[in-house]
Amino acid sequence: MAIGWLTVLQSVPWSEVVRNAPKVAAGAKKLWGSVANKDADGIDHAADLEAQSRQPPEHLTLGNLQAQIATLQSVAGELQQRLNESTGLITALAEQNAQLIQRIEAMRKRTARFGAALVLVGITSAVALWLGLR
Repeated sequence: MAIGWLTVLQSVPWSEVVRNAPKVAAGAKKLWGSVANKDADGIDHAADLEAQSRQPPEHLTLGNLQAQIATLQSVAGELQQRLNESTGLITALAEQNAQLIQRIEAMRKRTARFGAALVLVGITSAVALWLGLR
């Protein structure tokens, strides 16, 4: 069983995996950083919006509403950028996963053929031995 895994691991295009690993790792680190630790700008925007929304209606001037809209637009832009980065990272990971699955499937088929050939050789040897002892 270990020999089967060894041949599977040997057939993986490790040069491609290693070459793409820094890009994937950097993308994952960037994504994780943006999700896990909100940057100060995002927190400031949220605090500004919350403070402005708590103002009484008479303080909601056109300037305040325009500031809220500008803040919301910048937050939406940041979220769109993060979504695009996430999509790129997921796409890269999916491509690598698909390549690994293709290699594993090819190795599975090869192992099945070798198994069938081994059974055939075993049967042939048994028949030859039986005929030789007869």
